[in-house]
Amino acid sequence: MNYSPSVQLPTDTWVTTTWNDYLRVLETVGETAKGYYYNGQMRIEMSPVGNDHSRDHSIVIYAVHLFAGIKDIDLNGHDNCTYRKTGVNEAQPDVSYYIGETAEAVPWGTGIVDLDNYPPPTLVIEVANTSLLDDKGNKRLLYEDLGVSEYWIIDVQNVEIIAFAVENNGSRRIRRSQVLPGLDISVLEEALQHTRQMNHGKVSAWLLTQFQ
Repeated sequence: MNYSPSVQLPTDTWVTTTWNDYLRVLETVGETAKGYYYNGQMRIEMSPVGNDHSRDHSIVIYAVHLFAGIKDIDLNGHDNCTYRKTGVNEAQPDVSYYIGETAEAVPWGTGIVDLDNYPPPTLVIEVANTSLLDDKGNKRLLYEDLGVSEYWIIDVQNVEIIAFAVENNGSRRIRRSQVLPGLDISVLEEALQHTRQMNHGKVSAWLLTQFQ
């Protein structure tokens, strides 16, 4: 694809293009979109985030921060941060974390995180309301290539968390986090189920009793 401003941009799908054309598209759409680049293809997501996606996004961030605080785990969280291997790969996951020894690997004042200079995030989370098939497909392969240690997909429709440990350029399903020792995925799924009936204040109190 040779991009020009007069061409209608396909969104929410993978389009074959060059790295330079991908960067030109990002300049055009600005911060209104999320961008991914993998295997010579770009994906631009411009769908508005609705109530269901945003609420699951919010509670999973709270749960991870709460667990890390109670268990004395060093951690820094990133919301919609861009990770780039120039000319090769780019991703902007919904949520990502540097954990343990790399918690402070990216200094304050950094813009786009250059993965040629900094390590990849330890944990990446995508919240899938309309993008589940892609999150389980190309994005999973992208995060394998980037070298993250763990990848979670929040399946909004089925109230499920699909979690993968990533190693040796591949991934396998897990039910207990390896980067947040002692955190059972089932507890997070139960928290998501509670949010369908209770507000986040009450769910937060419930999570506190589970983690203490």
